Amino acid sequence: MDFRLSPDQELVRDTVRRFCRDEMMPRAKAIDKTGEFPRDMVKRMGELGLLGMFVPPDYGGAGSDYVSFGLTAEEITRASATCSVIWGANTSLTCGPIYNFGTEEQKHRFLPKLCSGEYLGAYALTEPQAGSDAANLQTTARKEKDEFVLDGQKTFITNGSVADVIVVFATMDKKAGHRGISAFLVPRKSKGLTLGEDFEKMGLHGSPTSQLLFDECRIPAENMVGKPGEGFKIAMATLDTGRIMAAAGSVGIARGCLEESLAYAKERKTFGKPIGEHQAVQFMLADIATNIEAGRLLYLRAASLRDKGERYTKEASMAKVFASEMAMDAAIKGIQIHGGNGYITDYNVERYFRDIKIFEIFEGTSEIQRIVIAREVLGG
Repeated sequence: MDFRLSPDQELVRDTVRRFCRDEMMPRAKAIDKTGEFPRDMVKRMGELGLLGMFVPPDYGGAGSDYVSFGLTAEEITRASATCSVIWGANTSLTCGPIYNFGTEEQKHRFLPKLCSGEYLGAYALTEPQAGSDAANLQTTARKEKDEFVLDGQKTFITNGSVADVIVVFATMDKKAGHRGISAFLVPRKSKGLTLGEDFEKMGLHGSPTSQLLFDECRIPAENMVGKPGEGFKIAMATLDTGRIMAAAGSVGIARGCLEESLAYAKERKTFGKPIGEHQAVQFMLADIATNIEAGRLLYLRAASLRDKGERYTKEASMAKVFASEMAMDAAIKGIQIHGGNGYITDYNVERYFRDIKIFEIFEGTSEIQRIVIAREVLGG
């Protein structure tokens, strides 16, 4: 097996790494402290072609492959998990369903603006009673002449209060279960859409997570994505790609924990020598480093299958559950290596600890990933 990246993939990784090192990392701590929405970073990601990576140039994107997408997720999340989830909600969760399932008119109308950063996108699946149980949607959609009318609410929506267009999933027939769900493109200025207040969160400060309220919200009939009843299929296919993003981002945070801990272990001294010379610390560093390599291989495997057009649901779930849990462990070990300093905000490992927990929850919890994996290995 050849584990080498192509020259184009290396170029993408190195370009994004320089941008993150020179521009994003210096802003990360301030964004976390103030909770400001980083519009300057969104603009720069648009200028660099990162907001629509796998969208073809005909629709305003960069035309990159999914391996490059994963590498980019790792680099951005290493620098700022806040910027990463803003980027991912636009690039994967909004551009993805429009490109993969939308009409030509929808692609030309929305994708160039989403890829450039003129528009920002959001993905609205989760509801108060429909998180892991995604088929249990209560938001409804009905057809009236040349419009669809949406009623209900969505919660925990990344970019919800700042998005210009939102991919919304609603049921047109509750009795049909998941087969009654359809997908719609809802502009922020649509009549009947109210933006709820952003939630205050443990981490990802600066990334708005919002409620969306639909009260007789009317959108043009041509804003349905795919066919009636295809919404659940669209949602699950989109989440498969999102799980590659979450896995790669988890590797990025774990890498940040390792790099910060290595530097600290060489500098901090106890009992007359750097703590990196103590075997207890060495073992923690060794475990983090080993798990990072395993997590990266898992997400690259899933991404390469996606690029080949092969089924990758199982591999994406394996990558996501392993990488998110190992990164949580890396953050815990990183704080332990830093000792008391790891518990204060002067050191980045404290922020990594707060940011990584959500990676075990969004894009499907660890428990959901294990259900997906078990179904796949059991043959259906």
